[in-house]
Amino acid sequence: MSQKHVVILGAGVIGLTIAHVLTEDASFKVTIVARDMPEDLTSQAFSSPWAAADWSPLTTDDRLMSWEKHTFDKFWSMIQTGLVMKLPSRIYFAADIVDKASQWKDVVRDFRVLPSDHALPPKARGGVQFDSYSVNPEVYLPWLKSQLESRGVSFVRRRVSGLDEASELAGEGGAIINATSLGARSLLGVEDTKVYPIRGQVVLVHAPNVNECVVNLPEDTTKVTYLIPRASTPGMVLVGGTFQPNNWDTSLSIPTARDILARAKELVPALAEPTTRIQAHNVGLRPGREGGPRVEAQFVDLPSEDALVPKLSLASGKTRSVLVVHAYGFGPAGYQQSWGAAEEAVRLLKENLPK
Repeated sequence: MSQKHVVILGAGVIGLTIAHVLTEDASFKVTIVARDMPEDLTSQAFSSPWAAADWSPLTTDDRLMSWEKHTFDKFWSMIQTGLVMKLPSRIYFAADIVDKASQWKDVVRDFRVLPSDHALPPKARGGVQFDSYSVNPEVYLPWLKSQLESRGVSFVRRRVSGLDEASELAGEGGAIINATSLGARSLLGVEDTKVYPIRGQVVLVHAPNVNECVVNLPEDTTKVTYLIPRASTPGMVLVGGTFQPNNWDTSLSIPTARDILARAKELVPALAEPTTRIQAHNVGLRPGREGGPRVEAQFVDLPSEDALVPKLSLASGKTRSVLVVHAYGFGPAGYQQSWGAAEEAVRLLKENLPK
């Protein structure tokens, strides 16, 4: 059986998950091309290794909520594998949005509003609790890669400058999936100026007495505080954080680290116990996008006439229309929307591929 060649640009959680869904159909040959690979867990050049990788109430948009519901159910079904951990969760709100929060009850498990006599953090006006999940990127990303390799997916470490180069790799009749995250801003042929970084700084600690996810969403959204126990590594807790749009700085801020820990200890006093040990400080850039994620199909005429585009062998041939499915701009929600967005991206690919 003749296979359609699909080149996926990007080996973060979105690109890997799309490849996983796509390879459930044997009619596709898949190559993942990326500068950073799943094993590059200390790289600050892509956000997937640094993500919180849990579920948080980030949207009420119907389309995004459908992705989150699909993804939540998928991760929930993986709890028995050990890759994903069931996680009791509490979220406090400074804004009076508990009524809005009830929209999430059909996504999570055992959702309930905190009773009126529940002790709230300073300035919080209410909260909710529910059962959710936690994923450990350091385990999950390499697992995804191993699954894909067992299905025959090829991984090519390479920096791709634009769609022309990707089309050359895909070959005649091939298609491209653009899961380049922040790279979509500078990828020739895409150059999406709506894409922007959201700087996040966290502290990874060993805190065996912290066994639930606790989040405090203040009015100053740049200083959200959260503690998220990690799956697969008992006692490890991700403590954050910051939410700083349009900040490209990936260097560690010591004052910010001190502030994060002070806020977290006030929220969850168990973090201040002597058994707590700091393991690492991490800084990553979430891939934000004005207007939300871009998941859509587009036909692009290649080779491009842009003078900046490297002239490849394709340029000597005739212009052809190449299918590109975009899947980027998920901000802090990459993991919690990954499976739902991947299903939509694959559906768009199949619907638009020439018969």
